[in-house]
Amino acid sequence: MASDIEIARAATLRPIRDIAAGLGLPETAIEPHGHHIAKLSAATLAELRTRTPGKLVLVTAVNPTPAGEGKTTTTIGLADALNAIGRRAVIALREPSLGPVFGRKGGATGGGQAQVLPMEKINLHFTGDFHAITAAHNLLAAMIDNAVHFNTPMPSGAPINPRTISWKRVMDMNDRALRQIVAGMGSGNHPLRETGFDITVASEVMAILCLADDVTDLQARLARIRVAKDTAGNAVTAGDIGAAGAMAALLLDAMQPNLVQTIHGSPALIHGGPFANIAHGCNSVIATRVALALGEFAVTEAGFGADLGAEKFAHIKCRSAGLAPAVAVVVATVRALKYHGGMALADLGKPDTHAMHGGLEVLARHVENLQSLGLPVAVAINAFTSDTAEEQAAVLAHCRDVLGVEAHLCRHWADGPAGAEELARAVAALADANEDPHARFTPLYATGTDVFDALTTVATRIHRAAHVTLSPAAHKQLAALRHEGLANLPVCLAKTPYSFTADEKVRGAVFGHDLPIRELRLAAGAGFIVALAGEIATMPGLPKAPSALGIHLDTQGRIEGLS
Repeated sequence: MASDIEIARAATLRPIRDIAAGLGLPETAIEPHGHHIAKLSAATLAELRTRTPGKLVLVTAVNPTPAGEGKTTTTIGLADALNAIGRRAVIALREPSLGPVFGRKGGATGGGQAQVLPMEKINLHFTGDFHAITAAHNLLAAMIDNAVHFNTPMPSGAPINPRTISWKRVMDMNDRALRQIVAGMGSGNHPLRETGFDITVASEVMAILCLADDVTDLQARLARIRVAKDTAGNAVTAGDIGAAGAMAALLLDAMQPNLVQTIHGSPALIHGGPFANIAHGCNSVIATRVALALGEFAVTEAGFGADLGAEKFAHIKCRSAGLAPAVAVVVATVRALKYHGGMALADLGKPDTHAMHGGLEVLARHVENLQSLGLPVAVAINAFTSDTAEEQAAVLAHCRDVLGVEAHLCRHWADGPAGAEELARAVAALADANEDPHARFTPLYATGTDVFDALTTVATRIHRAAHVTLSPAAHKQLAALRHEGLANLPVCLAKTPYSFTADEKVRGAVFGHDLPIRELRLAAGAGFIVALAGEIATMPGLPKAPSALGIHLDTQGRIEGLS
């Protein structure tokens, strides 16, 4: 069987100007990066904002498993199938991070006959957006340390207190050795201070780029980033440092969405890439709006399972941008359901009715959670060759008879658009029936809710926890946020994606547990408060056998091992 990269290389790509033309965009609307990648021009972005938007389709999934679910593959296959049945669809996805590419997950451009191309370029450096975000973030870090070095007075007249600096550096790579470092060593570099690195996708700059309406909003948000306190106890921002303008300049090109295509010629906008376990997990607002302006349907995804990505999509991205999904699609596999039901990874090819039942409880919870947001739901069962017909039929019947939602067996990985046409027709019908998504969409907590109340709502209603426990440090941080009048921003829960609990080893649809919050971090520019649960790390480490071990160049200089 051909690998993903072999399938990608065998595909015949159309010139990117032809993909743009299919969307009604002239050559002047795009800025090509080679033959098959382009950025949309700033003038085009402004013009598209005046168009009547299409309907938004959110693709999410059950909690991820080592067996894989195929959420991105399903997003691509669904859009391809919608276009195949005569419904105009545009894909909006996140850009891959080098951390997972060389770490545990591999690439993020889909697989089989459901891929966005060119997969090597997209998975590696692409158009340099992540490098620009890294540079902008680290420019601010350098300017903070420079202000400390020269004892530069802040607006209050007092200099920065180096002990209060909260702004770390970032890089787009998994590197656990950089989680904690000491900066300022060497002649003339005092004072020494403890700091560290986060991965670029966890940067507040990444979140800001993905939530900003335009470059004006971008610069204003950057200026609001909190980085430290001065010696008088006043908050210090990137604007106080004088860094926001230069950061925005570095991000100017990165603000323009990237246009590519699928194997089957569907247009795809790939832009931004915050993780859903440590950030809000959605592609950019700008790219989503462009997809809505250009398509009858904008098909997008939220990272990891619906308990993280879809929840943040609803309460952070939709709230910020005034969006409302018309349909939600939950992706699952027979293998993933059996894993959630307690089966060992090595045994997933074997039938197990008991394990399947446990996994169906996990699926039911995700369906219920999405319905509680007022969203019509369809279930996509991503077929694997190891599935039995009896297992697939049992899942389809359970969804129909017990959960009250239609499930559809999907084979887009092998069969391309034809393998997802049934799902496409069902999604289109649900979207057509949802005449006013904004009237139906119902976030679980209101704008302006106290962050602890919002966190409790998410923990109890989405994750089915009994309560939330704050560490002593988090208690102090909450009090400080309330004192400053900043405790009413949406909550961005940072936790393991593999469990409804804060412990990645706990599987199944558990309930009644405690959700321990060790830290609350204000992301004033992004406009949310990050709540770190359990041992979640904002700088991941590589696994024992990282994907990088299998990546190399062949004798013709082609990349091998990337998937």
